[in-house]
Amino acid sequence: MTRRLFVASTAALPILGQTPAERIVRKGRLKQTVARWCFSKIPYEDFCREVYRLGMVGVDLVNVADWPIVQKSGLIVTCGLLSGNPGPLNRKESHDAYEKQFRDGIEKAAAAKVPNLVTHSGSRAGMSDQEGLDNCVAGLTRIKPIAEDKGVTIVLELLNSKVNHPDYMADRTAWGAELCKRVNSPRIKLLYDIYHMQVMEGDVIRTIRQNIQYIGHFHTAGNPGRNEIDETQELNYRAIAQAVLDTGFTGYFGHEFTPKRLEPMKALAQAVDICDV
Repeated sequence: MTRRLFVASTAALPILGQTPAERIVRKGRLKQTVARWCFSKIPYEDFCREVYRLGMVGVDLVNVADWPIVQKSGLIVTCGLLSGNPGPLNRKESHDAYEKQFRDGIEKAAAAKVPNLVTHSGSRAGMSDQEGLDNCVAGLTRIKPIAEDKGVTIVLELLNSKVNHPDYMADRTAWGAELCKRVNSPRIKLLYDIYHMQVMEGDVIRTIRQNIQYIGHFHTAGNPGRNEIDETQELNYRAIAQAVLDTGFTGYFGHEFTPKRLEPMKALAQAVDICDV
């Protein structure tokens, strides 16, 4: 469905009492979303109503129980969270529980039309990166058939181990790209968090261009501080958004920053403006 057809088809829908004319019309070439946890102090339905008004398409990192709240607001749950902790992916002893959790979760996501589920590598805890890579490949290989069958993408999030997540294993793009190569599935991708990879590697635009085939989802935040993505910090998000668009990327571009200087929804509106390339 084209964006024009989507707008036309939803123009008559009453979204939580909001008049459709209030919705901001975007270029929409990047499908922008937002992580719920960053705005958790705002009541869920109020938050979704404003996200819809800002012309965004969905909400990221949504717990299974909250999927209906997002969806009844005219939005997509663009990246789902599963409940429970089966243990780290990079430990073989977790793989039975991990497979069970994701088999069930993929079924639920497919039924609810949730396109992506997030996962994480786990910490090193003395394990070598090579052993952890081998174990993560083995664990994801167990769930890739059902992900492919149901059309749900599992995105493994890249996080920094320097500031926010000490000892986290999947802290470099090259490690994540090698994992995707070895699993060899269109339904196993990376969640490339621009903030986290700026902290670890820098050279963001070149890295995105070279690895776009392995990236299934993006997250934003300003650096330093993980706050607004405006001119007060070192990343040029308009240029990054344009670079992502130029690769032909068709997935979701999610905002995952914690507002500091501005009122929260004004900060989100500013971010959407910056990235509406």
